Amino acid sequence: MTQRDWIEKDYYRELGVSSTASQDEIKKAYRKLARELHPDANPGDEKAEARFKAVSEAYGVLGDEAKRTEYDETRAMFAGGGGFGGFGSGGGFPGGARPGGGAGAGGFDINDLFGQAGRGAGGAAGAGGGDFSDILGDIFGRAARNGGGAGGFGTGAGARRGQDVESSLTISFDDAVRGATVPIKLSSPGRCERCGGTGSRPGSTPRTCATCQGQGLVNRSQGAFSFSEPCRDCRGTGRIIDDPCPECHGDGVSTRTRSLTVRVPAGVDDGQKVRLAGQGEPGRGGAPAGDLYVMVSVTPHRIFGRSPKNADDLTLTVPVTFPELALGATLTVPTLDGTVSLKIPAGTSSGRTFRVSGRGVERKNGKKGNLLVTVEVAVPQKLDEAAAAALRSYAEATSSFDPRADLLGTRR
Repeated sequence: MTQRDWIEKDYYRELGVSSTASQDEIKKAYRKLARELHPDANPGDEKAEARFKAVSEAYGVLGDEAKRTEYDETRAMFAGGGGFGGFGSGGGFPGGARPGGGAGAGGFDINDLFGQAGRGAGGAAGAGGGDFSDILGDIFGRAARNGGGAGGFGTGAGARRGQDVESSLTISFDDAVRGATVPIKLSSPGRCERCGGTGSRPGSTPRTCATCQGQGLVNRSQGAFSFSEPCRDCRGTGRIIDDPCPECHGDGVSTRTRSLTVRVPAGVDDGQKVRLAGQGEPGRGGAPAGDLYVMVSVTPHRIFGRSPKNADDLTLTVPVTFPELALGATLTVPTLDGTVSLKIPAGTSSGRTFRVSGRGVERKNGKKGNLLVTVEVAVPQKLDEAAAAALRSYAEATSSFDPRADLLGTRR
């Protein structure tokens, strides 16, 4: 992407959100569109694939708060996104104005901007440091600090760290608890295989821009002031590509499907992310690649759960009979690794939880969490006459016991 892309492309419209949308709203919109447009879900659909690329590009900017801020400021500076506004003809100033050249074609007077900077700094120009070079230095210096942004204004011939990429993965409850190595297929921006990331057609190589000597920036002087601006010949990249690669059109990056292996650590919880360093979008100009963040979704288990208080503890509800609670019993209960015996003391209330040590999730230090077993009395749906008669006899034998005495205030 170039700075011109930022001016001419409306990434908010691509994602279907407003310019005031929160980061969560942007992420939610991207995930919804990515699922709908993913090449795996639309095999052979070129329109869906192109739309998927556009959505991924938009999220790559708006999903990063620093890049989103720079994108918004850049579009606001260049006539609110209504075109490149004379960047190529006027040195990148709104309305095509040139330093010292008075008003440009759009009626913009550079002296007005200079005067506003000086007055905002506390009076006349120079009195408070309102130097015009400070203005441009802040604009392009911020781009350099952010790795060049989407426009490639970074140092080192347009060097820019690759964007981070997000994907998703669904695993079983057992794999989440024990850990697993899972293969995934990822459709995301990657180094163009046809040109090897150079951006030039195979057999040709980019040449260093003679105007900026590969720096991506050129210095301008106007009277007592000097400032830097992106090189117009190479658009801030420091390189000239005479014969662009037909696959990536000179960008060095193309969307492709690749196979990766994700190591999911033991104890990962639903909604957590696993980071794969350097597996995101490749960097430009020798800069490092971004990272891949895999959002993990865990399929619920049929009988086990995770404790909301401590994710290292597993939960299990075991149905028991009333005699087992009243008289006591030894139960055989399942675990993820087999079975254990659990002793229920006489007089246990329904809903009581017992702790089985070391039968939960394995922690990073090698120790395991616990299995929390809750016993609940199971009431038969139907009783034969013998069982019903036995219960009536039991009720008569225990008629002096009133479990609701405290509730009703009748206990003596």
